[in-house]
Amino acid sequence: MGSGFSLNGIGASPGIAIGKAFLLPAWEWNIPDEAIDANDLTFEFEKLFEGIRASKLELELIKQDISEMIGKQESEIFDAHLAILDDPIFMNEVHNIMKRQYKSAEVAVKETIDKFALMFDLLDDNYMKERATDIKDVGNRLLKHLLGVFPETAPVPDEPPFIVCAKELSPSQLSHMNPQQVLGIVTMLGGTTSHAAIMARAMGIPFVLGLEGKLAEPLENGDLLIIDGDAGTVHIHPDDKLVETYKARKSEWLAEKDRLNAIAGVPPVTEDGVRLELLVNMSSIQDLDAAIASGAAGVGLLRTEFIYMENSALPTEDEQFDVYRRAAEKLGGRPLVIRTLDIGGDKNVDFLALPREDNAALGYRAIRISLDRTDLFRTQLKAILRASRYGNVKIMYPMIASVEEVRAARDVLRMAMRELDDAGETYNADIEVGIMIEVPAAVAIADLLAEEVQFFSIGTNDLVQYALAVDRMNEAIAHLYDPYHPAVLRMLKTTVDAAKRRGISVSVCGELAGDRLALPLWLGLGIGEISMSVPALLPVKKELLASRADASAELLQRALACRTGAEIKALLQAGCAAIPQAEA
Repeated sequence: MGSGFSLNGIGASPGIAIGKAFLLPAWEWNIPDEAIDANDLTFEFEKLFEGIRASKLELELIKQDISEMIGKQESEIFDAHLAILDDPIFMNEVHNIMKRQYKSAEVAVKETIDKFALMFDLLDDNYMKERATDIKDVGNRLLKHLLGVFPETAPVPDEPPFIVCAKELSPSQLSHMNPQQVLGIVTMLGGTTSHAAIMARAMGIPFVLGLEGKLAEPLENGDLLIIDGDAGTVHIHPDDKLVETYKARKSEWLAEKDRLNAIAGVPPVTEDGVRLELLVNMSSIQDLDAAIASGAAGVGLLRTEFIYMENSALPTEDEQFDVYRRAAEKLGGRPLVIRTLDIGGDKNVDFLALPREDNAALGYRAIRISLDRTDLFRTQLKAILRASRYGNVKIMYPMIASVEEVRAARDVLRMAMRELDDAGETYNADIEVGIMIEVPAAVAIADLLAEEVQFFSIGTNDLVQYALAVDRMNEAIAHLYDPYHPAVLRMLKTTVDAAKRRGISVSVCGELAGDRLALPLWLGLGIGEISMSVPALLPVKKELLASRADASAELLQRALACRTGAEIKALLQAGCAAIPQAEA
């Protein structure tokens, strides 16, 4: 390739890596699509069943290795792969191709992989798109055993360590790599919630993805790269000056990481003695170990959509209960706030057959679906109630806009409790129930809603979007999405004041909670807890330890007098700049 240049991707795992590229070869299957004799079908089915058995055995061994290497939580990623091999929809498709079209086991498996992977790729939801990688990974494993061909999955260049580069990376491929040999990872495709990204974070490997269509020329083995997993940038053929700059940055990043890790167990208390609990948001329970290690006070938002999105059919009560129970037990008494199904909008699943809508954000979604499909809602509530025996579990309803919705949800909860009583199941009858404040209507009647529930959690992402009528994913107007808009700040104060008057707790769980710049707002408003992504927790705690609640209260009053979002942001930046960071 020519002279050096830089590309912007997506940071999937933090850290800086400097090294030579190694291109991971993709598995390519050239399988002749020829009809087989009907008399050979029995042999083909036997071959299929033996291939499935061998694949399962291999996956169990990988699970064991991953559990020993990076932790049991990450090894459970391969439970999803085992589930695909047992999935009746997937396997029935393979069987039908073989029986009806007289095709070999390997051809039937290949066609089924392609069909299901394409189905997931075409979905609007990024989380679901990433499940296509899991399907291809499982299919490739099965094809290996059917064909008796075992392509090399672990890179073995002459001069390790190296930066792995691939179109996409499967969990199986990553499981075969020695973390000591891998400086970093770059992929063209993938997402931050992919199983490979989760594993990379657990292994401490910097990872940048999303470079598809951005390379003028393909990468080559031996190309010198710098990847920044925090910024999501990749520098190709950097000059000596840039290399030295990033070596210094890496040293500082590692030192800062050590400093942050050192405060993981420090109580989250300001200099003047005010405590602000720091919790985490989770889209699965894979990152729970990392959250606990970072000193999280609990889970302020467990998004339950992943349980539905990872299944090809409605998850049963027992399947949901198992996830919630494991999370509650792992937290050991720390709070676990479980948000009921928030599907619809940009999150969809085929088996619910949700209608396509011109304006999905304002349509059939979240609590509206739950109250319409009370069978689904009741099943989920029973699973949550059963899990409440195992920890400090709370229920939270999304997208509430009226008192009627809260009362209707309460009726379904009572019905779920009666069904559990009839079945002899035990649960916490006094389980706390709260709502998300994320639409302007909820803010306007916050005083009324506060009389119906035990806690509020402010979802700033949707609240800002709905308050300002701005779709932040629309590039033409994304600049208008301003979480520091005076209207947003006033809505926050209205909500908190209503909660305080009623004596219920209030937290913040949107992206703004993890923005260090907003910390004085939460301290000034007197909020008791905020919930954020795992990587944001320790940087926010560092800021918190060096802050003062009394100064934040004064700053809040000045912010409330501002007329523009730019003024509020400048005021907060000036306040944060005054904090002695070196002493934090």
